[in-house]
Amino acid sequence: MALDMIDIGQAIYETSKRIEKGVNELYKYAKAYAEAEKDYRLALAREIISLRDAGLPATLINDVARGNISDLKYKRDLAEVSYKTARDMLEALEAELSGLQSIYKNQKEI
Repeated sequence: MALDMIDIGQAIYETSKRIEKGVNELYKYAKAYAEAEKDYRLALAREIISLRDAGLPATLINDVARGNISDLKYKRDLAEVSYKTARDMLEALEAELSGLQSIYKNQKEI
């Protein structure tokens, strides 16, 4: 079943709008990821210093500190996955747009 030019043009327009919206959302996810990373690293540094001051053996400090702030690591990891998922979805939309443009070009030549 051949698509007519109007349908293809409409699909290109809608996909372009979705990409535009996706770029804005991607920025939000990137910012949330960066903030979660910053929060995690600051808390980790504070926890390491606190444990060192408490006299915990040096070989245990890193593991205990990471365990004590595991909720922040979880939030950071979740923010990272959300960012990467949004980025991958945006790339898929760009591929869809490219395919639609190819179809449009081929239909125009017919």
